[in-house]
Amino acid sequence: MKKIGVLGLGKVGSLVATLLSQKYEVQGMDQFDINEKFSFDVLKGDVSNDKNIRDFLKDKDAVVSCLPYFLNIKIAETAVDMGVHYFDLTEDVPTLNAIQKMAKNSKSVLAPQCGLAPGFIGILGAGLYGQFSEVRAVKLRVGALPLHPMGQLGYSFTWSAEGVINEYINDAEVIHNGERKMLSSLDDVESININGRQYEAFLTSGGLGTMCETLDGKVDTLNYKTIRYPGHRDGMKLLLYDLLLKNDRELAKNILNNALPLVDEDIVLVYAAVEGIMDGKLRRKEFSESYRRITLDNKEWRAISWTTACSISAVVDLVSEGNLSKKGFIKQEEIPFEMFIKSHYGSMYETYKDAK
Repeated sequence: MKKIGVLGLGKVGSLVATLLSQKYEVQGMDQFDINEKFSFDVLKGDVSNDKNIRDFLKDKDAVVSCLPYFLNIKIAETAVDMGVHYFDLTEDVPTLNAIQKMAKNSKSVLAPQCGLAPGFIGILGAGLYGQFSEVRAVKLRVGALPLHPMGQLGYSFTWSAEGVINEYINDAEVIHNGERKMLSSLDDVESININGRQYEAFLTSGGLGTMCETLDGKVDTLNYKTIRYPGHRDGMKLLLYDLLLKNDRELAKNILNNALPLVDEDIVLVYAAVEGIMDGKLRRKEFSESYRRITLDNKEWRAISWTTACSISAVVDLVSEGNLSKKGFIKQEEIPFEMFIKSHYGSMYETYKDAK
Protein backbone atom coordinates (compact mmCIF):
# COMPACT_ATOMS: atom_id res chain seq x y z
CA MET A 1 0.00 0.00 0.00
CA LYS A 2 1.69 3.18 -1.21
CA LYS A 3 -0.97 5.59 -2.47
CA ILE A 4 -3.91 6.47 -0.21
CA GLY A 5 -6.89 8.71 -0.92
CA VAL A 6 -8.75 10.52 1.85
CA LEU A 7 -12.31 11.70 1.18
CA GLY A 8 -13.61 14.57 3.32
CA LEU A 9 -11.11 17.03 4.77
CA GLY A 10 -13.02 18.35 7.74
CA LYS A 11 -12.09 18.33 11.43
CA VAL A 12 -10.94 14.70 11.33
CA GLY A 13 -10.22 13.95 7.67
CA SER A 14 -7.56 16.65 7.35
CA LEU A 15 -5.66 15.14 10.29
CA VAL A 16 -6.06 11.58 8.96
CA ALA A 17 -4.46 12.71 5.70
CA THR A 18 -1.76 14.63 7.59
CA LEU A 19 -0.83 11.61 9.71
CA LEU A 20 -0.86 9.14 6.83
CA SER A 21 1.29 11.48 4.72
CA GLN A 22 4.10 10.80 7.23
CA LYS A 23 4.47 7.34 5.67
CA TYR A 24 2.41 7.26 2.46
CA GLU A 25 1.69 9.23 -0.69
CA VAL A 26 -1.64 10.85 0.18
CA GLN A 27 -4.16 12.79 -1.85
CA GLY A 28 -7.29 14.31 -0.35
CA MET A 29 -10.58 15.39 -1.89
CA ASP A 30 -13.34 17.61 -0.54
CA GLN A 31 -16.38 19.30 -2.05
CA PHE A 32 -15.29 22.69 -0.67
CA ASP A 33 -12.26 24.86 -1.38
CA ILE A 34 -9.51 24.09 1.12
CA ASN A 35 -7.51 27.27 1.69
CA GLU A 36 -5.24 25.77 4.31
CA LYS A 37 -1.84 24.43 3.28
CA PHE A 38 -1.22 20.77 4.03
CA SER A 39 1.56 18.25 3.54
CA PHE A 40 -0.52 16.38 0.94
CA ASP A 41 -2.14 17.15 -2.40
CA VAL A 42 -5.76 18.37 -2.29
CA LEU A 43 -8.45 18.16 -4.98
CA LYS A 44 -11.86 19.81 -5.02
CA GLY A 45 -14.66 17.54 -6.21
CA ASP A 46 -18.21 16.35 -5.64
CA VAL A 47 -17.72 13.30 -3.40
CA SER A 48 -21.21 12.03 -4.27
CA ASN A 49 -20.40 11.89 -8.01
CA ASP A 50 -19.50 8.35 -9.15
CA LYS A 51 -17.19 9.46 -11.97
CA ASN A 52 -15.29 11.78 -9.63
CA ILE A 53 -14.77 8.96 -7.15
CA ARG A 54 -13.64 6.51 -9.83
CA ASP A 55 -11.19 9.03 -11.28
CA PHE A 56 -9.90 9.72 -7.77
CA LEU A 57 -9.42 6.03 -6.94
CA LYS A 58 -7.94 4.80 -10.23
CA ASP A 59 -4.33 5.15 -9.02
CA LYS A 60 -4.97 4.49 -5.28
CA ASP A 61 -4.23 1.40 -3.22
CA ALA A 62 -6.63 2.43 -0.44
CA VAL A 63 -9.32 4.97 0.34
CA VAL A 64 -10.21 6.39 3.74
CA SER A 65 -13.71 7.88 3.92
CA CYS A 66 -14.16 10.65 6.47
CA LEU A 67 -17.51 11.57 4.93
CA PRO A 68 -20.96 11.65 6.55
CA TYR A 69 -22.30 8.13 7.08
CA PHE A 70 -24.95 8.34 4.34
CA LEU A 71 -22.29 8.65 1.61
CA ASN A 72 -20.22 5.63 2.60
CA ILE A 73 -22.10 2.73 1.02
CA LYS A 74 -21.53 4.05 -2.51
CA ILE A 75 -17.85 4.74 -1.78
CA ALA A 76 -17.42 1.21 -0.43
CA GLU A 77 -19.16 -0.32 -3.47
CA THR A 78 -16.85 1.58 -5.81
CA ALA A 79 -13.77 0.57 -3.81
CA VAL A 80 -14.75 -3.12 -3.96
CA ASP A 81 -15.41 -2.89 -7.70
CA MET A 82 -11.98 -1.31 -8.26
CA GLY A 83 -10.08 -3.58 -5.86
CA VAL A 84 -9.15 -0.71 -3.53
CA HIS A 85 -8.86 -1.20 0.24
CA TYR A 86 -11.63 0.69 2.09
CA PHE A 87 -11.68 2.25 5.59
CA ASP A 88 -14.23 4.55 7.24
CA LEU A 89 -15.42 6.10 10.52
CA THR A 90 -19.13 5.35 10.32
CA GLU A 91 -21.24 4.64 13.40
CA ASP A 92 -24.30 3.88 11.27
CA VAL A 93 -25.50 0.27 11.66
CA PRO A 94 -27.29 -0.08 8.26
CA THR A 95 -24.09 1.16 6.57
CA LEU A 96 -22.06 -1.39 8.54
CA ASN A 97 -24.42 -4.21 7.55
CA ALA A 98 -24.29 -3.27 3.88
CA ILE A 99 -20.48 -3.13 3.86
CA GLN A 100 -20.22 -6.46 5.70
CA LYS A 101 -22.28 -8.11 2.94
CA MET A 102 -20.02 -6.61 0.25
CA ALA A 103 -16.96 -8.12 1.90
CA LYS A 104 -17.91 -11.75 1.18
CA ASN A 105 -16.55 -11.61 -2.36
CA SER A 106 -14.17 -8.68 -2.00
CA LYS A 107 -10.54 -9.00 -3.09
CA SER A 108 -9.67 -5.91 -1.04
CA VAL A 109 -10.03 -5.06 2.65
CA LEU A 110 -13.25 -3.54 3.97
CA ALA A 111 -12.71 -2.02 7.42
CA PRO A 112 -15.55 0.29 8.51
CA GLN A 113 -15.97 1.85 11.96
CA CYS A 114 -12.26 2.53 12.53
CA GLY A 115 -12.65 5.69 14.64
CA LEU A 116 -12.92 6.22 18.37
CA ALA A 117 -16.33 4.63 19.04
CA PRO A 118 -16.83 2.35 17.26
CA GLY A 119 -13.18 1.60 16.67
CA PHE A 120 -10.65 2.08 19.45
CA ILE A 121 -13.19 1.27 22.17
CA GLY A 122 -13.88 -2.12 20.54
CA ILE A 123 -10.17 -2.93 20.22
CA LEU A 124 -9.70 -1.92 23.86
CA GLY A 125 -12.72 -3.91 25.06
CA ALA A 126 -11.52 -7.03 23.26
CA GLY A 127 -8.07 -6.56 24.75
CA LEU A 128 -9.66 -6.66 28.20
CA TYR A 129 -12.11 -9.53 27.73
CA GLY A 130 -9.42 -11.59 26.01
CA GLN A 131 -7.67 -11.88 29.39
CA PHE A 132 -10.59 -13.83 30.88
CA SER A 133 -11.34 -17.53 30.64
CA GLU A 134 -15.05 -16.75 31.07
CA VAL A 135 -16.69 -13.36 30.51
CA ARG A 136 -19.82 -12.21 32.31
CA ALA A 137 -20.15 -8.53 31.38
CA VAL A 138 -18.54 -6.01 29.00
CA LYS A 139 -19.40 -2.34 29.47
CA LEU A 140 -17.90 0.29 27.16
CA ARG A 141 -18.24 4.07 27.60
CA VAL A 142 -16.93 7.01 25.53
CA GLY A 143 -17.60 10.74 25.63
CA ALA A 144 -16.34 13.61 23.46
CA LEU A 145 -17.15 16.80 25.34
CA PRO A 146 -16.30 20.48 25.69
CA LEU A 147 -13.84 20.89 28.54
CA HIS A 148 -15.89 23.79 29.95
CA PRO A 149 -19.62 23.04 29.44
CA MET A 150 -22.25 25.77 29.20
CA GLY A 151 -26.06 25.51 29.22
CA GLN A 152 -28.25 22.47 29.86
CA LEU A 153 -26.91 20.47 26.93
CA GLY A 154 -23.29 21.12 27.93
CA TYR A 155 -22.17 20.16 24.45
CA SER A 156 -20.37 21.27 21.31
CA PHE A 157 -20.36 19.56 17.91
CA THR A 158 -16.68 18.77 17.60
CA TRP A 159 -17.64 16.16 15.00
CA SER A 160 -20.57 15.52 12.64
CA ALA A 161 -23.95 16.76 13.87
CA GLU A 162 -25.60 14.29 11.47
CA GLY A 163 -23.71 11.46 13.14
CA VAL A 164 -24.68 12.52 16.66
CA ILE A 165 -28.38 12.83 15.76
CA ASN A 166 -28.26 9.49 13.96
CA GLU A 167 -26.83 7.63 16.96
CA TYR A 168 -29.35 9.31 19.31
CA ILE A 169 -32.37 8.26 17.20
CA ASN A 170 -31.47 4.78 15.93
CA ASP A 171 -31.92 1.84 18.31
CA ALA A 172 -28.91 0.46 20.18
CA GLU A 173 -27.94 -3.21 19.98
CA VAL A 174 -26.99 -4.84 23.28
CA ILE A 175 -26.72 -8.24 24.93
CA HIS A 176 -28.99 -8.29 27.97
CA ASN A 177 -29.58 -11.38 30.10
CA GLY A 178 -27.63 -13.35 27.52
CA GLU A 179 -29.84 -12.30 24.57
CA ARG A 180 -29.13 -9.91 21.70
CA LYS A 181 -31.70 -7.12 21.78
CA MET A 182 -32.44 -3.71 20.29
CA LEU A 183 -33.12 -1.02 22.90
CA SER A 184 -34.02 2.64 22.52
CA SER A 185 -31.12 5.06 22.40
CA LEU A 186 -31.09 7.79 25.09
CA ASP A 187 -32.41 5.19 27.58
CA ASP A 188 -30.83 3.22 30.45
CA VAL A 189 -29.28 6.35 31.96
CA GLU A 190 -26.59 5.86 34.59
CA SER A 191 -24.43 8.15 36.70
CA ILE A 192 -20.69 7.72 36.22
CA ASN A 193 -17.77 9.33 38.08
CA ILE A 194 -14.49 9.76 36.20
CA ASN A 195 -11.49 11.48 37.78
CA GLY A 196 -13.71 12.96 40.49
CA ARG A 197 -16.22 14.55 38.10
CA GLN A 198 -19.81 13.42 37.69
CA TYR A 199 -21.21 12.52 34.26
CA GLU A 200 -24.20 10.67 32.85
CA ALA A 201 -24.10 7.84 30.33
CA PHE A 202 -26.89 6.40 28.18
CA LEU A 203 -27.38 3.99 25.31
CA THR A 204 -26.63 5.19 21.78
CA SER A 205 -26.56 3.36 18.47
CA GLY A 206 -23.52 1.93 16.71
CA GLY A 207 -20.82 2.13 19.38
CA LEU A 208 -20.36 -1.64 19.61
CA GLY A 209 -19.85 -2.19 15.89
CA THR A 210 -19.94 -5.96 15.34
CA MET A 211 -19.21 -6.94 18.96
CA CYS A 212 -22.74 -8.21 19.70
CA GLU A 213 -22.33 -10.65 16.83
CA THR A 214 -18.88 -11.68 18.09
CA LEU A 215 -19.96 -12.23 21.71
CA ASP A 216 -23.43 -13.64 21.05
CA GLY A 217 -23.97 -16.57 23.41
CA LYS A 218 -20.74 -15.87 25.29
CA VAL A 219 -21.69 -13.08 27.74
CA ASP A 220 -24.62 -12.13 29.93
CA THR A 221 -24.22 -8.36 29.44
CA LEU A 222 -22.71 -6.22 26.69
CA ASN A 223 -23.53 -2.57 26.11
CA TYR A 224 -22.10 0.72 24.91
CA LYS A 225 -23.07 4.11 26.33
CA THR A 226 -22.19 7.67 25.43
CA ILE A 227 -20.86 9.90 28.23
CA ARG A 228 -22.29 13.42 28.60
CA TYR A 229 -22.60 16.09 31.26
CA PRO A 230 -25.68 15.66 33.50
CA GLY A 231 -28.86 17.04 31.90
CA HIS A 232 -27.80 16.52 28.29
CA ARG A 233 -29.93 13.43 27.74
CA ASP A 234 -33.11 15.08 29.04
CA GLY A 235 -32.56 18.08 26.78
CA MET A 236 -32.05 15.91 23.70
CA LYS A 237 -35.05 13.76 24.57
CA LEU A 238 -37.18 16.92 24.71
CA LEU A 239 -35.86 18.17 21.39
CA LEU A 240 -36.03 14.92 19.44
CA TYR A 241 -39.10 13.23 20.91
CA ASP A 242 -41.34 15.71 22.73
CA LEU A 243 -40.88 18.31 19.95
CA LEU A 244 -40.73 15.55 17.27
CA LEU A 245 -37.56 16.79 15.59
CA LYS A 246 -36.64 13.12 15.15
CA ASN A 247 -38.92 13.40 12.12
CA ASP A 248 -36.92 16.29 10.64
CA ARG A 249 -33.24 15.54 11.07
CA GLU A 250 -32.15 18.41 8.84
CA LEU A 251 -33.99 20.94 11.02
CA ALA A 252 -32.62 19.31 14.18
CA LYS A 253 -29.10 19.55 12.76
CA ASN A 254 -29.51 23.23 11.85
CA ILE A 255 -30.93 24.14 15.27
CA LEU A 256 -28.16 22.35 17.16
CA ASN A 257 -25.35 23.65 14.96
CA ASN A 258 -26.64 27.18 15.43
CA ALA A 259 -27.08 26.80 19.20
CA LEU A 260 -23.87 24.95 20.08
CA PRO A 261 -20.76 26.72 18.76
CA LEU A 262 -17.51 24.87 18.17
CA VAL A 263 -14.99 25.10 21.03
CA ASP A 264 -11.21 24.79 20.99
CA GLU A 265 -10.85 23.09 24.39
CA ASP A 266 -12.40 19.62 24.43
CA ILE A 267 -11.87 16.37 26.28
CA VAL A 268 -12.36 12.73 25.29
CA LEU A 269 -13.22 10.21 28.01
CA VAL A 270 -12.73 6.47 27.50
CA TYR A 271 -13.88 3.89 30.05
CA ALA A 272 -14.18 0.12 29.74
CA ALA A 273 -14.98 -2.54 32.33
CA VAL A 274 -15.04 -6.33 31.96
CA GLU A 275 -16.16 -8.85 34.58
CA GLY A 276 -15.58 -12.59 34.51
CA ILE A 277 -13.42 -15.46 35.60
CA MET A 278 -9.64 -15.05 35.58
CA ASP A 279 -7.31 -17.61 37.15
CA GLY A 280 -10.33 -19.30 38.69
CA LYS A 281 -11.54 -16.15 40.47
CA LEU A 282 -14.25 -13.59 39.72
CA ARG A 283 -12.41 -10.46 38.62
CA ARG A 284 -13.10 -7.05 37.16
CA LYS A 285 -10.63 -5.29 34.84
CA GLU A 286 -11.04 -1.60 34.04
CA PHE A 287 -9.53 1.00 31.72
CA SER A 288 -10.06 4.71 32.25
CA GLU A 289 -8.29 7.50 30.37
CA SER A 290 -8.94 11.04 29.24
CA TYR A 291 -7.40 12.90 26.32
CA ARG A 292 -7.13 16.61 25.51
CA ARG A 293 -6.07 18.69 22.52
CA ILE A 294 -2.49 18.38 21.29
CA THR A 295 -0.05 20.22 19.04
CA LEU A 296 1.30 18.47 15.94
CA ASP A 297 3.56 20.24 13.44
CA ASN A 298 2.82 23.60 15.10
CA LYS A 299 -0.94 23.15 14.73
CA GLU A 300 -3.55 22.57 17.44
CA TRP A 301 -5.82 19.52 17.09
CA ARG A 302 -8.91 18.91 19.22
CA ALA A 303 -9.02 15.75 21.30
CA ILE A 304 -11.86 14.23 19.27
CA SER A 305 -9.97 14.88 16.03
CA TRP A 306 -6.68 13.25 16.95
CA THR A 307 -8.14 10.31 18.92
CA THR A 308 -10.30 9.46 15.92
CA ALA A 309 -7.62 10.13 13.31
CA CYS A 310 -4.87 8.11 14.97
CA SER A 311 -7.20 5.12 15.36
CA ILE A 312 -8.13 4.84 11.68
CA SER A 313 -4.57 5.65 10.62
CA ALA A 314 -3.33 2.79 12.79
CA VAL A 315 -5.72 0.30 11.16
CA VAL A 316 -4.70 1.45 7.67
CA ASP A 317 -1.04 1.09 8.62
CA LEU A 318 -1.51 -2.37 10.17
CA VAL A 319 -3.19 -3.60 6.99
CA SER A 320 -0.44 -2.07 4.87
CA GLU A 321 2.26 -3.78 6.93
CA GLY A 322 0.56 -7.17 6.59
CA ASN A 323 -0.39 -7.47 10.27
CA LEU A 324 -4.11 -7.81 9.52
CA SER A 325 -6.15 -9.57 6.86
CA LYS A 326 -5.29 -8.69 3.26
CA LYS A 327 -8.87 -8.98 2.02
CA GLY A 328 -12.44 -9.14 3.25
CA PHE A 329 -14.12 -7.68 6.31
CA ILE A 330 -12.15 -6.64 9.39
CA LYS A 331 -13.90 -6.47 12.76
CA GLN A 332 -12.44 -3.94 15.16
CA GLU A 333 -12.49 -6.43 18.05
CA GLU A 334 -10.32 -8.80 16.00
CA ILE A 335 -7.43 -6.31 16.03
CA PRO A 336 -4.99 -7.24 18.85
CA PHE A 337 -4.87 -4.41 21.38
CA GLU A 338 -1.17 -4.76 22.19
CA MET A 339 -0.24 -4.66 18.50
CA PHE A 340 -2.52 -1.65 17.95
CA ILE A 341 -1.29 0.37 20.94
CA LYS A 342 2.37 -0.21 20.00
CA SER A 343 1.86 0.69 16.36
CA HIS A 344 3.15 3.89 14.76
CA TYR A 345 -0.19 5.72 15.04
CA GLY A 346 -1.94 3.74 17.79
CA SER A 347 0.86 4.65 20.20
CA MET A 348 -0.45 8.24 20.19
CA TYR A 349 -3.02 7.08 22.76
CA GLU A 350 -0.15 6.36 25.15
CA THR A 351 1.99 9.34 24.19
CA TYR A 352 -0.75 11.94 24.62
CA LYS A 353 -2.94 10.56 27.40
CA ASP A 354 -4.00 13.14 29.95
CA ALA A 355 -1.68 13.41 32.95
CA LYS A 356 -4.78 14.08 35.13
